[in-house]
Amino acid sequence: GLNHDADTRPVCARREHAGATMTPRNASETPALPVRWAGLVLAGGRATRFGGEKAAALMRGRPLMAWCAGALGGACEVVAVNVRRESEAERLATSLDFEILYDDPAHPAGPLAGVAAGLTWARARGFNGLVTLPCDTPLVGADELTQLIGALGEQPAVYAVAAGRAQGLCAVWRTSLAGPLGTRLTNGDHPAVHRWLAEIGATSVAFAHGAAFGNINTREDLATVDDVRASRARTADR
Repeated sequence: GLNHDADTRPVCARREHAGATMTPRNASETPALPVRWAGLVLAGGRATRFGGEKAAALMRGRPLMAWCAGALGGACEVVAVNVRRESEAERLATSLDFEILYDDPAHPAGPLAGVAAGLTWARARGFNGLVTLPCDTPLVGADELTQLIGALGEQPAVYAVAAGRAQGLCAVWRTSLAGPLGTRLTNGDHPAVHRWLAEIGATSVAFAHGAAFGNINTREDLATVDDVRASRARTADR
């Protein structure tokens, strides 16, 4: 993984993960089916504050989209990218040979439309779990995503909370949510991400330090995150 330092280990990792291994409580119970995970980079936003499409911005010479897809690839069997049509992100995903997903045109614009596209795609491919990662979180690594997956248990979804801030799209979801979310969006209602997570009974996974989940909203943020990545690379080389 890209992030091996202990300070990003979630608080829950210091406790026993009840249900994380999906072991039956007694021999008479039937074990749950193992969850097969697909990954999705969310790159459909317009990023007006950033002044360009974040997915194509470079960090250490590599597009943010590629950093996020690499993290997902370390925790999932397959990875796709959610983009807008005729966007820079679409052209980049095509050039990098990623599978591309578009929002359902019947759904209102917003991040959950991308999540819905991913859930529908993953379920059709035979996966029962989806990991989502926004394209502006390039410091999240496979280690953090694996820890989120391990915390799912029998819940419908879990999401990261880092340094007290909820990161509702850094999340893992059961693909059985495709139907309910799709119906909600088709009816013209795009709830706030945090409200949808609360409605479905999702729970949070607390990470003690927020550096890995820092969002890039400005060019200055990108420079800061680039410095953090470089510092971690130097530490890992020692």
